[in-house]
Amino acid sequence: MSRAFVNEERFEQAGGEELVERPISEHPNYVTPTGALELQTLEESLTAELEVLKNAAEDTFSKDKKAELERDLRYVRARLDSTILIDPKTQSHETVLFGATVEVKDDDGARHTFHIVGEDEADASINKVSWVSPLAKALIGQKIGDTVTWQRPVGNTNLEILDIHYES
Repeated sequence: MSRAFVNEERFEQAGGEELVERPISEHPNYVTPTGALELQTLEESLTAELEVLKNAAEDTFSKDKKAELERDLRYVRARLDSTILIDPKTQSHETVLFGATVEVKDDDGARHTFHIVGEDEADASINKVSWVSPLAKALIGQKIGDTVTWQRPVGNTNLEILDIHYES
C-alpha cells in the first residue's frame, strides 16, 4: 500500500470521522480478582491521560488521541459494569474451571501451563487463555489424568492434564 493512502486515511480520520467503537463480547464477563484490578487500573490510567489532553493545546493529534482515549474509556467502563467476579479459591480443585492453572503434557511429551482467565485478561505470551478460547473449552470440566483434544488451525493435538491448581 502506498504511503499516500496511509496518510490520506489518517488525514480523513483527523477530519472528523468517528472512530469505530471497540466491540463488546456477547459472553458473560467473568474476571478473576487480578483481572478486575487490571481493568480498574486501566480505567484510572485512561482517565488521567484524558485529563492531561483536555488541558493541552488542541491540535489534530490531540483531538485524535482524545477521541481514542474516550472510546477506550467507554469500553473499559462497560466491561467494569458487566464484571462477574469469580474468586478462583472458591472453585472445585478437582476439575478445571474458570481461574484454573492447568499443567498439561502434549503428544510430544512437552509440558505446558495455561491459566484460564477472562477475555480482557487473556495474554497468550504469558499463557493466560480466555475461558471462551478453544483450548479453555477443551479443558474446562476435565480432571487430572484426562486427555483432551485441542482443536487448532495448525492441527489437533492431545493434551493430558497433569495438574490443576487455583491462585487468587
